Amino acid sequence: MRVAVGGDHSGFPLKAVIVGAIRNLGHEVTDHGTYDGAPVDFPDITQRVCKAILQGRADRAVLVCGTGVGAAIAANKIPGIRASVCHDGHTAHQSVEHDDVNVMCIGAQIVGPWLAVDLVRTYLEARFSGGAVFTRRLDKVRQMERDASSRSESGTVERSKRTSPRKARTVRQPTRRVPKRLGRQTRG
Repeated sequence: MRVAVGGDHSGFPLKAVIVGAIRNLGHEVTDHGTYDGAPVDFPDITQRVCKAILQGRADRAVLVCGTGVGAAIAANKIPGIRASVCHDGHTAHQSVEHDDVNVMCIGAQIVGPWLAVDLVRTYLEARFSGGAVFTRRLDKVRQMERDASSRSESGTVERSKRTSPRKARTVRQPTRRVPKRLGRQTRG
């Protein structure tokens, strides 16, 4: 299997362990950086790694950042990429078996080297089950990607990308009225 690997400065030390483990498992590895501990933005590395998958130069990928969350968010913005944070063995295999995940994201500040190696091994050994339920769900995810792509091409812009802010509205709190039948209650 051809595996693309990348990480930011937080993931740099663990990435070296992961690259070695993938090679020891007999897979081909392409390291997309970073190559030292100097600060780098994870979206830049994520784009390079995911591009390798989309262009067919890699079958799967592993991203390593501080928690794995930022890399997963960035990767999942790219159509055709299905990324998951994997910090336990069950998620590492089930994300592939049920969701056909092609990018595993690991948090270097969350897992140590031994667990990271075990997670990568489990992830790379897993295969998409192809069952009817999982295929149907994956087809729906792909349709969501196509729908989002067509909305962006037609000029529909996400709320966070609008150039003119919405006018703030004053929201009045409804006054609470005590029902007449209760009247005033006194302590006895």
